[in-house]
Amino acid sequence: QLHVVESGGGLVQPGGSLRLSCAASGSPLDRLQIGWFRQAPGKEREGVSCINGRTGWNKYSDSVKGRFTISRDNAKNTVYLQLNSLKSEDTGTYYCATSGGSFYCSIAEGSYQKWGQGTQVTVSS
Repeated sequence: QLHVVESGGGLVQPGGSLRLSCAASGSPLDRLQIGWFRQAPGKEREGVSCINGRTGWNKYSDSVKGRFTISRDNAKNTVYLQLNSLKSEDTGTYYCATSGGSFYCSIAEGSYQKWGQGTQVTVSS
């Protein structure tokens, strides 16, 4: 059974950093694409970044490009999202999601079948 679990959220000051983890189980990471999404209070969920577990091909939304970095550790079946230069508008619940992937990845919600429970990121002074 394909399953993902997020961790690493917390409270951080503006300009600070966090590293989120998404641990996948039920399939080797090199058969999957992993996407990161976030939802701020009162807003719709948006795609943030994604990575293909086999090729490493990745993508970022314009709102996080240059500040967030996605990476993978296939030996640990885990994808990481490094959040740097955090802003108050980065506050929200961050979700990872997964589905089968061949070469590319997508930050569209409809591309994913399995979702984690989310981890809260709060950027505040």
